[in-house]
Amino acid sequence: MTPQTWFITGAATGFGRAFAAHALAEGHAVVATARDPAKLAEILALAPERVLALRLDVTQPAEAEAAVAAAMARFGRIDVLVNNAGYGIVGAIEETPDHELRAQMETNFFGAIAVTRAVLPFMRGQRSGAVVMLSSMGGQMSFGGFGAYSASKFALEGAAEALAQEMAPFGVKVLIVEPGAFRTGFAGGALRHMPVLAPYAEALSGIRGFAHGMDGTQAGDPAKAAAAVAQALRAEKTPLRLQLGADAVEAVRGHAEALLADLRDWEAVGRATAFG
Repeated sequence: MTPQTWFITGAATGFGRAFAAHALAEGHAVVATARDPAKLAEILALAPERVLALRLDVTQPAEAEAAVAAAMARFGRIDVLVNNAGYGIVGAIEETPDHELRAQMETNFFGAIAVTRAVLPFMRGQRSGAVVMLSSMGGQMSFGGFGAYSASKFALEGAAEALAQEMAPFGVKVLIVEPGAFRTGFAGGALRHMPVLAPYAEALSGIRGFAHGMDGTQAGDPAKAAAAVAQALRAEKTPLRLQLGADAVEAVRGHAEALLADLRDWEAVGRATAFG
């Protein structure tokens, strides 16, 4: 396998750390980024000669450009970009203040796009590479209490689907990853719980309880997720979307089937809207 350079955001924990460890195990170089680079010491220790640990707050475009420049100076190329940095919000739409919704979009959507834009000129120049967008099964469907989070992932997937078509002529792949519940620490430290409004106390009690209680009990193994993504990137025909975890596979399938059922049931109404 030809050595590559992987650029990973949010590499200190969870999926990001799993991607970094997998890439290093395969002999690749890794640019590991995090808001607090001190938390990257464990990754750096795995292979100091093949790891560049950098500070990167994805909500600061200038930091993205500086990190990409440092990566190019150290390794000369970027073969795989993994947009992993992100967090979630738990709360009804009415419970989510405007500043929280905007902050969610700044990190999960605008941050990923800023890093991607910084990397694309180099991938186009190489006429090769892959952009991996860490979405969620919540990027295909939404659940009460996760509207803000899903909105950010819906936006990311919409941009990524267009990006895949824009990059195809340059030999650059785009892969949207839609995990279910994985044991990443996301539920423990990367979920912001909004203040509860009385009308939603009972209506969303189940989803809030699920969000509080799932940390450390999720079925998904982040190491196996990283291996699955690497396998998809190596494939001659990489899928646009990759669902990870039985929960994601079943939920996305059920959502697609419900969409097709509605399309079938209302097709005649939809078609009967032309002039004449």
